[in-house]
Amino acid sequence: MRDETLVVLEEYNTVTEAEIAKSILGSAGIESTIRNEYMAANFPVATPAQLVVCESDYERAKQLLRHR
Repeated sequence: MRDETLVVLEEYNTVTEAEIAKSILGSAGIESTIRNEYMAANFPVATPAQLVVCESDYERAKQLLRHR
């Protein structure tokens, strides 16, 4: 990812949901990563999977996921 401030776009109950959203963003050219991926897989109730994007991509990413 670029050297920029990262922000949490969404939190998901499962890593699978986060991976689907990450794929949607990737197909639109928006880089993202999943924070807490391993903890969320092992302790899904206690630790949500967080989809993280660059701050400059936040609004566009939010719009893309809103329309899926």
